[in-house]
Amino acid sequence: MKKLSLIAALLCGAMQLAAAQYLVYAGTYTNAGSKGIYAWRFNSDNGKVTPIGVAAETASPSFLVEDASRSHIYAVNENQAGSVSAFSIDRKSGKLTLLNTVSTKGAGPCHLALDRTGRWLAVANYDSGNFAVIPVQKDGRLGEASAFVQHKGSSVNKERQAGPHAHCALFSPENKYLLIADLGLDKIMIYKFDAGKGSVEAADPAFATVKPGSGVRHLIFNAKGNVLYALTEMGSTVTAFHYPSFEEFQTVSMLPDNYNGSSTGAELAINPAGTFLYASNRGADSIAEFAIDGSTFKLSPVDRFPTMGKTPRHFAIDPTGGYLFAANQNSNDIVVFKVHPRTGQLTPTGTVLKEAANPVCVLFVK
Repeated sequence: MKKLSLIAALLCGAMQLAAAQYLVYAGTYTNAGSKGIYAWRFNSDNGKVTPIGVAAETASPSFLVEDASRSHIYAVNENQAGSVSAFSIDRKSGKLTLLNTVSTKGAGPCHLALDRTGRWLAVANYDSGNFAVIPVQKDGRLGEASAFVQHKGSSVNKERQAGPHAHCALFSPENKYLLIADLGLDKIMIYKFDAGKGSVEAADPAFATVKPGSGVRHLIFNAKGNVLYALTEMGSTVTAFHYPSFEEFQTVSMLPDNYNGSSTGAELAINPAGTFLYASNRGADSIAEFAIDGSTFKLSPVDRFPTMGKTPRHFAIDPTGGYLFAANQNSNDIVVFKVHPRTGQLTPTGTVLKEAANPVCVLFVK
């Protein structure tokens, strides 16, 4: 019996160890020394990070998503040709194998999202101000676009908003809508989504607006799926909307009241417990922490934390909620922070990943 108990304990320990292991991938810009997508192994029990190296060579994979089976990764190729690439994941080596690459029907694709069925991939094309919906085949490969929409119009900043600039794609929690944040229009465009056909049509209302000149960039739903938070790039703010009414009920600044420098908002994320929202500032080079009220869902500023590097274009919280990886594009590093389990505050662990030049996206894969 003692021998059986020992074996059971060892097996249990092995399972716990396996559950703590993650692959971490970083997308980069490849115009200054980077080769594509880089990878590390991460142990969430002790925070140890082990470099793997280049996982796949591909042109400017500036945003990454994984599928529900955790067997494939999709990466935009942010260039004028406009494409998205599908990769299979080798779990043992962490390396990625290219399956195929297809057109996004626009220039400068910068963001993508999978729908709730995993059968459709929406891609936002920043430079050309449009988006496409692309089918995902059973083997993980991508097909030709099933839907394409060109935005039109402008907003008040003639330098940044002379035309549309689609910057984020997000499917609603029930998969009924596809939302596109357009920085050039100061609008969150709302489309009815047909998950059977991969088609879209304008909803009613057709859009929600942010303050003119603020430049909406990224979107995220809260844990309950009844609130949409929108980060603005040019305004460095987060605006909260009730869902599905899209009624705005709060806008908060990501910067301190006495901040006088230039800064642009970049990324936002909510911790797994749904209690804190984080948002990164480029220029101020910080991550702002907000507490989410459990009843009103309003945001209250908690603190701001330097990212220990320059230009935090993206960051990600690991699935356990215990760590945050900040990708500092212009200092060519990814800084690892410990997240306090109660207060949500960030503390540098001392681990700085320097293998990937120009890191602009971080993705955890269990």
